[in-house]
Amino acid sequence: MMLNFLLRSLCAALLFHSVNVSAQSLAFTFDDGPQLDKTPLLSPQERNQALLNALGTNGVSAALFVTVANGANQPEGMLLAKAWGQAGHAVGNHTMTHIDLNNSGVSLTQYQKEILDCDEIIRKLPGYQKWFRYTYLREGNTLEKRDGMRSFLKNHGYRNAYVSLDTSDWRLNEKLIETLEKNPHADLGPIRAAYLAHIRQRAIAYRELSQKLQGRDISQVMLLHHNLINALWLNDLIVMFKDMGWKIISPQQAFADPVYQLMPERQSAGQSLLLSMARSLGMGKFDGWECLVDDGDFEIESLGKLGY
Repeated sequence: MMLNFLLRSLCAALLFHSVNVSAQSLAFTFDDGPQLDKTPLLSPQERNQALLNALGTNGVSAALFVTVANGANQPEGMLLAKAWGQAGHAVGNHTMTHIDLNNSGVSLTQYQKEILDCDEIIRKLPGYQKWFRYTYLREGNTLEKRDGMRSFLKNHGYRNAYVSLDTSDWRLNEKLIETLEKNPHADLGPIRAAYLAHIRQRAIAYRELSQKLQGRDISQVMLLHHNLINALWLNDLIVMFKDMGWKIISPQQAFADPVYQLMPERQSAGQSLLLSMARSLGMGKFDGWECLVDDGDFEIESLGKLGY
């Protein structure tokens, strides 16, 4: 664990100094919404509105990928999803119940039904786009599932709503909620700092990977989640990227980048599109790979040292 901590510290430092963080474009997308689960500090309605307020204040056009069972199967949840479209954001498909296509117990037919059933519910929402995002970013652990899904999406007119910039905001959100449940008055400053540092590090690492793979800066599509940590600090995150000199664009603009027409040939394609490309090219443990696959271990360990 200490070795991992040192590697990640070095990785963050090297990336910070090795990349000119200007003129990079970025789109914001949010998965698993709308969430009706109770959390400390904010109600589901307050969380949803906080996200929309942060986006609106900064003039950001984003996308929400709906997992119906998280709330859109209830009237109050549908109102939250509808608010995204009414605010000018795109609304896409993230299945009914967030099942995992890589699970041997999940059939191709079952997974496809989850998509079609979700579509029946969300297609009348303002902002609806025929975009599908794989749950867990996993495209199937067999060629039958992978190729079956690719044919299904093509035949039904869906765009694969790829992610290029994957984050582990969900892991830090779990730490945030755990901390607040133990102590409602806890100092959240260190968790906020870890959240911002984590996403900055991932952004720079994926930018550097895009330069290795494509020889240029692609339009990055970032994965975040409809959760408490983003409700609290999304405004700070947007400001951070603006201060870095990154240009924030809409998901529609980002998906116009030709890189999102690629389909990696790795048998178990998934995760970030860039990471899938690297693995399909046989890059293995390339320089900086540890910055992209740790699920926030470095930040969680750092917080643990501070008593969180």
